[in-house]
Amino acid sequence: MKKMIIGAIVGGIILFAWQFLTWGALNLHHAQQGYTPKQDSVLSYLNSQFSEDGAYFMPTFAPGTSREEMEKQMKAMEGKPWAQVVYHKSMPGMNKMFMNMGRSLVVDIVIVWLLCWLLVKIPSPSFGTIFIGTLGTGLIIFLNMPYTLHIWYGSFDLMAYFTDTLVSWGVAGLWLGWWLRRGNS
Repeated sequence: MKKMIIGAIVGGIILFAWQFLTWGALNLHHAQQGYTPKQDSVLSYLNSQFSEDGAYFMPTFAPGTSREEMEKQMKAMEGKPWAQVVYHKSMPGMNKMFMNMGRSLVVDIVIVWLLCWLLVKIPSPSFGTIFIGTLGTGLIIFLNMPYTLHIWYGSFDLMAYFTDTLVSWGVAGLWLGWWLRRGNS
């Protein structure tokens, strides 16, 4: 159990550290967080249109739209602009950011602990089995969320997410491959 807990804590820190680097210092996800010099007027307009926090896909159908009307509207939308808007009435302060970072670290540790729990169920796993199992877990996560969302909504930072997967889960796999086998050779 001690081996799993230490493996999870260090593995979680590896994932968290890479997330911190990729979204902060390295700014690999810049394409998903583009700047527009019109941001103040866009935000002012959105604030005048939305009364509460929410996520919006435009254009879409009003609730209760018939199947026939949806098909007609979909045909009319083809080739025209569309947008996704995630709107919040208020930017959280630094305290909220630090709380979110703490929660993210805890989640990363739990994710790696669950993975360690699975990996130790394998009788005498090799370094390669643990490494590929860890990297494979990262690829499952990548394919399930960032890639599947990209299929439908065309994200602009898909390759950054792929890089995140290879680096963070690869390094975590190297760590777990060494740590979980330590003393078993």
